[in-house]
Amino acid sequence: MSEHVLLERAGALLTIRLNRPEKKNALTRAIYHAMADALVSAATDEDVRVVILAGSADFTAGNDITDFAAAGDRPANEPGAAFTFLEAIIAFPKPVIAAVRGNAIGIGTTMLLHCDAVVASETARLQMPFTRLALVPEAGSSMLLAQRVGAAKANWWLLSGTAISGAEAAQAGLATRSVPDNEVDPAALEMAQVLAALPPGSVAESKRLIRAPHAAALKQVMEAERVAFSERLRTAEAQAAFAGFLKKKA
Repeated sequence: MSEHVLLERAGALLTIRLNRPEKKNALTRAIYHAMADALVSAATDEDVRVVILAGSADFTAGNDITDFAAAGDRPANEPGAAFTFLEAIIAFPKPVIAAVRGNAIGIGTTMLLHCDAVVASETARLQMPFTRLALVPEAGSSMLLAQRVGAAKANWWLLSGTAISGAEAAQAGLATRSVPDNEVDPAALEMAQVLAALPPGSVAESKRLIRAPHAAALKQVMEAERVAFSERLRTAEAQAAFAGFLKKKA
């Protein structure tokens, strides 16, 4: 388990909390694997009924750009740690609630499409800046986002990389609720307790039925995105974007 991922148990609830505040919870390969391992373990733990995904002042700034810049050193057909995490959250049979404060960038936003409920701070900043980094959408967002918020908003957000607030995300349907910043964790906890009190078999089967109609299409879309994303990581265009980003942060 990575030191940057904290597991907090409270009765039937498991909170997976990102803990790399000095980097706005930017995600490394180790963090992705730690989150995936926690989900795989919780899936078969009968004492866990609901998982909460949370951060601190920031949910996550997305993938650590240093890892992106080093992509050329890995095999082109390697699925990658992010994909391992996404497979784990998609396969997770129990409810997942996200508690979003501060920045939720890139996969920090697209992973929300795989959560069963999302509580966002009204002032949270959600952004999918893939084109700004010379990349493409991931996590099935090229299909799921339009289903959630409509084609017009999805097209603009994905093509332009425009940031939106948590309040806008809730209004559009990307988040379940938006609340003041200091109410995010309590609201997520309250929703988790509602679900944890219900018959777990019924909840799990309902979740399966809700997702079943799109499961095959999602798998195909995600594989196409994975291949395109991997190819884009290795382009001169993307490497220049990463270098520019890292230079600004230096």
